[in-house]
Amino acid sequence: MLKENTQLLQETILKAKEGSQTAFNLLLDTFWNDVYNFQLKRTNNDYEAEDITIRSFSKAFDKIASYDPKYTFKTWLITISKNIHIDLIRKRNASIASYTTSDTTDAVYRIADDTPTPEDRLITKQNLAQLLRHIKKLKPHYQEVINLRYFQELSYKEIAEVLEEPMNNVKVKLLRAKKLLAEIIQNAE
Repeated sequence: MLKENTQLLQETILKAKEGSQTAFNLLLDTFWNDVYNFQLKRTNNDYEAEDITIRSFSKAFDKIASYDPKYTFKTWLITISKNIHIDLIRKRNASIASYTTSDTTDAVYRIADDTPTPEDRLITKQNLAQLLRHIKKLKPHYQEVINLRYFQELSYKEIAEVLEEPMNNVKVKLLRAKKLLAEIIQNAE
């Protein structure tokens, strides 16, 4: 619905530019499959496509202020994703092992949204044994981020340090993990 309603999409983007976590979540939910499927076709690798998609949304959310509404939002996201993939290929070809960003700022660490989402509420309703069975159905990197956040109760910053990833990547990965876990729980009911 968000994709078809241009005015609603622009309002959501404006809210995201103002720092609304709910708007970010809505954009992620709406465009995740577009970016992921684009990368899956390019990489033919589920894990790599997912990783690039996470990085793409992380970078898009970090640079949302630079989005120009005369271009479609989906095209802007796909372009970011394509550039990240090209950079990864170049770095691989140059024998650089991993991609990290160094432009972490204090502003990133100040962003906190501890308001429980519908996914959070659904997850907390589950009993522990059943919840653990559902978590085991997630991919290992999603299991790890759920474990660090909810069982070890680490902050986003601490998770970023443990995983040696930028904090925005951690936020997007955790958001995606919660959404997938909520879907697993709903399908099991």
